[in-house]
Amino acid sequence: MPVKKHVTGALLSAATTGFKAVFQAAFKAVEPVWKKIAEEVNSNTSIETYEWLGAIPGMREWIGERVINRLEENAYMLKNKKFEGTIAVSRDAVSDNQLGTYSLAFKGLGEGAAQHPDELVFQALKEGAIKPCFDGQNFFDTDHPVMVAGEEASVSNFEDGAGPAWYLLCTTKAVNPIIYQNREDPELISQDDPKTSHHTFMQDEFLYGARTRGVAGYTYWQLAFMSKQPLTAANFAAARAAMATLKDDHGKSLGIVANLLVVPPQLEGDADEIVSVKRTTGGKDNVHYGKAEIMMTPWLS
Repeated sequence: MPVKKHVTGALLSAATTGFKAVFQAAFKAVEPVWKKIAEEVNSNTSIETYEWLGAIPGMREWIGERVINRLEENAYMLKNKKFEGTIAVSRDAVSDNQLGTYSLAFKGLGEGAAQHPDELVFQALKEGAIKPCFDGQNFFDTDHPVMVAGEEASVSNFEDGAGPAWYLLCTTKAVNPIIYQNREDPELISQDDPKTSHHTFMQDEFLYGARTRGVAGYTYWQLAFMSKQPLTAANFAAARAAMATLKDDHGKSLGIVANLLVVPPQLEGDADEIVSVKRTTGGKDNVHYGKAEIMMTPWLS
């Protein structure tokens, strides 16, 4: 009677190659959303320091000497985090060439790795009322310190309330309001040597894991407004006006015009009523029609 073969190198190599191909195909098929609201920064170390964050730079009439804008002494820092997703594949499944069902798992892992920046960016937006930005205040706060006519004052980009949060963003400037700090792109790593893997020896399975490093944070709070008040035309107009009237330390307009209304699924209908219909329910022209693009995202649920 012929001896049944165990897992061969060729069979295992083919399985690993197939899993990586499925992972990559699913990864590339995803169209990320985060780039519409976040600035990508390629990181080269464990912690990045954003000394350039402070007052939004601009031009002024040159009278007398130059006004020098220096980098912030107490700079904003973001520390990269590590993330993983791991799949165990039975050694018997490889030996018996029964790997079809595992392809679905690797497809899901690839999709999840591609959507991971979306998750981080929108989580940062969602937590903006409890996470600090460059000025030491929470990104969404009622008392950001600013200079008005040479004296310090407070400015708000946050309205508290009992309802689900919605956001107005300005994404037409050189910098977007959120940072996605990318340290290492996702990759799929295998632990599939049956002769040297301790895990395979003990558990009789092979491991495949995706890993990535990065973090999300904030740039200028002036580019964003968060409200937990009802999403009404009046509240939308008030938030948009608040952003448009912001000035720099010299009293000059920052030229901020909110162009993106970001909402969770439960507010999509309210958002449509405000900016997507040409006429109101009473038949009048909708003065807010087309003033902002709607972005509905399940990441804010």
